[in-house]
Amino acid sequence: MTTSLVALSTTPLAAIETPSVEYAALSPMLIVFGAGVIGVLVEAFAPRRSRYSLQLGLSLGGLVVALAALATVTAAQTADGANGQFAMSGAVVMDRPTLYLQGLLLIIAIIAVGFMAERRLERVVAPVTMRTLAGAGVNDDQSGRAGLNGGGVDADMFTPSGASVPNTDAEFEATRAGAVTTEVFPLALLAVGGMMLFPACGDLLTMFIALEVFSLPLYLLCGLARRRRLISQEASLKYFLLGAFSSAFFLFGAAFVYGATGSLNLSTIGASLTDVAGTGGDTTLALIGLAMLAVGLLFKVGAVPFHSWIPDVYQGAPTPVTAFMASATKVAAFGALLRVFYVGFGALRDQWEPALWAVAIASMVIASVMAVTQSDVKRMLAYSSIAHAGFILLGLIAFDDAGLGATLFYLAAYAFTTLGAFAMVAVIREPDCDTAPSDTTASDTTTSGTSTSARTAAIHGTTATVRNPHLSGREATDLTQWSGLGRRYPLVGAMFAVYLLSFAGIPLTSGFIAKFDVFAAVAGNGGGVLVVIGVISSAIAAYVYIRIIVAMFFDDVPSHDAPHVVKPSILTTTGIAICTLATVVLGIFPQPLLDLADAAATFLR
Repeated sequence: MTTSLVALSTTPLAAIETPSVEYAALSPMLIVFGAGVIGVLVEAFAPRRSRYSLQLGLSLGGLVVALAALATVTAAQTADGANGQFAMSGAVVMDRPTLYLQGLLLIIAIIAVGFMAERRLERVVAPVTMRTLAGAGVNDDQSGRAGLNGGGVDADMFTPSGASVPNTDAEFEATRAGAVTTEVFPLALLAVGGMMLFPACGDLLTMFIALEVFSLPLYLLCGLARRRRLISQEASLKYFLLGAFSSAFFLFGAAFVYGATGSLNLSTIGASLTDVAGTGGDTTLALIGLAMLAVGLLFKVGAVPFHSWIPDVYQGAPTPVTAFMASATKVAAFGALLRVFYVGFGALRDQWEPALWAVAIASMVIASVMAVTQSDVKRMLAYSSIAHAGFILLGLIAFDDAGLGATLFYLAAYAFTTLGAFAMVAVIREPDCDTAPSDTTASDTTTSGTSTSARTAAIHGTTATVRNPHLSGREATDLTQWSGLGRRYPLVGAMFAVYLLSFAGIPLTSGFIAKFDVFAAVAGNGGGVLVVIGVISSAIAAYVYIRIIVAMFFDDVPSHDAPHVVKPSILTTTGIAICTLATVVLGIFPQPLLDLADAAATFLR
């Protein structure tokens, strides 16, 4: 026994091969994550007065540097017709679709962060320090509007105190103290980093980590609205609960796929299933796993029947967060969905294609019909987003290079149009309310029907006076308020009309080229029925969009409380201009981006 132990102890162990980390190829994501971590440190150690400027500069600077690094990586990875490389022992794949989607995500993120930094659309009571300097007493008016305070100060669209109960003195005092929730910037950067990683994942475990990395910051951001805070918090809770269920489905699906193939790597899964399907083996376990994976991914995409969270969350979240989610999240989620089906489960196409037909048809038809019934602009845009998820799925169903290229182009066209549309909604405001009662006690109602005044009475008693810190009007999201808006503000009406026409797929807009491209791709692969249903759904949705255009330019202006347009900052103005220009240019001169999308339509297996 002793001799055998001695022999074992002298036997050389096999060398452990350490994984290589391709820092250069991963540098765009590392820069974004690094900027997010530095942003957390800024929140911990920087003085409160300087946090806003530091966070804004850090966020925009980090994203711009990451975009420059991505350009360098792209040039290196695609030189001489190459299709990228595997990194982190295959956990990350830096191929052409990844590089295309990461570039799109960074451009969207730069515009979205500029929108989050907007501070001209809201006005609140002046901080105590400003009132004191003006010679006004701190407590000379219960409303907080005495002296210089009557004019108020500009503010962002995020609550000054996310931990305070809505419509309480704690919230008012946080506003009067000049508190600013600058945590939104590092949260946004961490979400962007997770989104960049999501479509680049080469295995299901890394994909699950990326899913959680970008989802958790979004759950928080959704609950930080300055206005309609109860609806915002309700939206955040709904998103969190349903997101937790979808993550659980994804994880269970990964476990089933591992049991069926013995691997979590998508390339290995694809090779294993090709061998099994070629020999007529049993693929039941793999199909169960794929179904669960699809539930998790289709939830993030927002396709029917996994869409129930989208209207409530898009309505309740701060509009900059809604714009960011509606554009960037869909790009990242579709990138991951495409990789899973193309790389991992292409051998089972005959089994999963009928299910995707059903999801795509339901998304196009149901969402278009539901959009007709909406009276709130943000909810209407939410159902429009669901319908577009169905259109984008047609490119996946085509399942060839043409379908993949069409999907990549559609994602770019959709992202710019949606981001610009939500940004435009934010600048259209109700009349200023410096003499009105509390912003939320009188008219706010949660999506479940509970009035804010009832909640306030329950907390403070029926005789409690809730001080309102808001001096400016809220976003005018009711469709009836938009009557005559285009005649009073022709430029705003024309730009929003461009977005709506693009959603409808009218020629000379990016939406027309995008829909035509996916229709052509799926029709060439036996999906003629899907094209017919898609055209009918587009016609139904066009009624909604044209109805808004008619209201803006041909209906009479409301006799009282007509909304007005507030001129935003240069960052938001530039972002809206870029989105409008992209929507028009991609409709008139789409070929450069079409060529780029076609060149990127090859996954590295």
